[in-house]
Amino acid sequence: MYEVLVVDDDFMVAEIHRRFVDKTPGFTTVGVARTAAEALESVRTGNPDLVLLDVYLPDMSGLDVLQRLRAEGNAVGVIMITAAREIDTVSRALHGGASDYLVKPFDYTQLQEKLENFRRRARALESQSGADQSLIDSLFGGKGKNPEPSRLPKGLSAETGRLVLDILRSKGELSSTECAELAGLSRVSVRRYLEHYLSEGLLEVRLEYGGAGRPVRRYRPAPR
Repeated sequence: MYEVLVVDDDFMVAEIHRRFVDKTPGFTTVGVARTAAEALESVRTGNPDLVLLDVYLPDMSGLDVLQRLRAEGNAVGVIMITAAREIDTVSRALHGGASDYLVKPFDYTQLQEKLENFRRRARALESQSGADQSLIDSLFGGKGKNPEPSRLPKGLSAETGRLVLDILRSKGELSSTECAELAGLSRVSVRRYLEHYLSEGLLEVRLEYGGAGRPVRRYRPAPR
């Protein structure tokens, strides 16, 4: 059973996330923190396996909480839960040691997938058989369940690409305009990523006809 600490200053949101966690087999909520100070104390004294950590807290950024935990040598799993779609926020979360992130609002299925990914990685790291290439690929996002392209064309960044893919996977199907609005990026920039991933076989496209003008290209993740 993996023990989870939920961190969010909004009582109702924290309660929804707690219910989502407790609904997932193999996971249980061991505490709810409303502030960064409470979160740090709960992690230090309770030693949970995973923290669902909101970025915006009243006394300190969740990103700073993550930074403090890593500076203390605490390797607790952290999934950032945030309404922030700015690429610098996502970049800081990734470089700070977050194992994953979710953009609010999200439904139970989306959080369940993140929890399952955490469980998969945790079990892999607990393996006593040593690390072969398939294990390494599963931990680092290689040719496993969610393959990522190893290289991107010049001018495209891996961090932005991951953001675009995660948004699309969480929403199911989007136009380049809709995806750009969620990512906080320009439509032209997002369209380059979408077309690249389409050519790599990670995405599929559907043409939506309606009214005058060109049909809208709507992108969705390719079946795994």
